[in-house]
Amino acid sequence: MEIKELLPIGSVIWLRNAEHALMIFGVKQQNMDTGEEYDYIGVLYPEGNMGTESQFIFMHKDIEKVLFRGFEDENRSQFIDKLSEFYSNQEQ
Repeated sequence: MEIKELLPIGSVIWLRNAEHALMIFGVKQQNMDTGEEYDYIGVLYPEGNMGTESQFIFMHKDIEKVLFRGFEDENRSQFIDKLSEFYSNQEQ
């Protein structure tokens, strides 16, 4: 998946086979136990963050439906550009 395809924080999504919607609050997150990197971290919607036990890491490909797309502005565009550059340099 291209970095530019990442959904902005605040987006509300539905994962395949899910029982609740999730709200994205972070992108490109690492599982501290395994070191594996995921596209997103989210919390239950509408409940929000209730601690680490209610936070879920997942990949973009696992999203079944985008219910709401989060806020985007110039700051986010600059962040995505820098993130794209970082991952491009990692591949070299």
